[in-house]
This record gives sequence, structure tokens and C-alpha cells, in this order.
Amino acid sequence: MKKQSKYLGVGLLTAFTASLCCITPVLALVAGTSGFAATFSWLEPFKPYLIGLSILMLGFAWYQKLQPPKKDECGCEISGKKKFIQTSMFLGLVTAFTALVLSFPYYSKHFYPKNDKQNMIVNRETIRTVELKIKGMSCAACEEEVKHEVYKLPGIVHAEVYYGKKNAIITFDSSKTNMNAIETAVNATGYKVTEFKTK
Repeated sequence: MKKQSKYLGVGLLTAFTASLCCITPVLALVAGTSGFAATFSWLEPFKPYLIGLSILMLGFAWYQKLQPPKKDECGCEISGKKKFIQTSMFLGLVTAFTALVLSFPYYSKHFYPKNDKQNMIVNRETIRTVELKIKGMSCAACEEEVKHEVYKLPGIVHAEVYYGKKNAIITFDSSKTNMNAIETAVNATGYKVTEFKTK
């Protein structure tokens, strides 16, 4: 039982740690402060190892649980009333919760409000498009956090953010906002603009 509890504890902790870099931007949205969205982005390189360790620990816990029951000297099963945390149901619930935490980066973008200003009236002569290189993004939640902050600015026509390419392409009305304001908004999330170029 002690071994199983340790495996479960380590499995849950590593699963949560693996997804922490993607959970933090959503927590920043809920808290209404974007400054700490990128706090745990440094964990991204360790993510595959943490996920592997989490799966390994849960595997050991299941292995312990599915072993044949212990028997006494006469060959009879040692039985007794089990606590809930010793049951297969509890282990199944922990496994399901771990799977939800580990898959969080894939559904985290659904926590953000839809931002689409494509129907706003703009003067074509003042429309500009800029590409930003952004350091620190690691999942869809990072993309959504950057978009959420950029769309708060007046004059943003459209914003696309790609964590895989580490960039953002933003179309804006230069009579209502400027490059410095966009860079400041992105940097306020904790991710950093490393370079930009107009298109």
C-alpha cells in the first residue's frame, strides 16, 4: 500500500508539473493578470521526461494493484476491509485525472474567449501587418494568452499566434495602435518579443 501511494503521489506530481507551463496562462486569465502567464515556461524542455515518469509511476501502481492477493501459511487469502484509497476505483480515478492533466495543453484554448475583430471597419491605407518572433511559448494556452492580450488593444484587426513556429502575425490599424504597443502587450504576458518585421 505504501509503495502504491508513493507511485500515485509521484505520478500525480509529475503529471501536474508537466502541464504547469500550460495551466499557468489559464490561471492568469482567470485571475485577470497576464504577467505570470509565462512563469513556468522553463519547464517545457523537461515535459517529455515528466510525462514518461508520470506514466511509469502509474504503471507501477497498477502493477502493485493487479498482483494476486497475499495468502497466509494455510494458503488462504488475507482479506480485510480496504480503505477507499486502496481500491481499484480510486486508482482508476487518479489515472483518469492524470490523463486529464496531461492532455490539458490540447484543450486549454477552449478556456479563452473568442476574439475576432475581422468585421471591424478600417481604413485600408492605415492597415499594417507585422510578424513577431516570440520566446517562451510552449502550447495552445500560450498562443491564446498572447492573442487575448493583443486583442485588448484598439485597432487590432486580426492576430494569429503559433507556438510551434514561435511567432505571431498581427494585422492592425496604424492610426489606432502601433508596434510598440503590440510589443508591450506581448511582453506583458511574460513571453518575450525577440524580433519583429513588417510585411
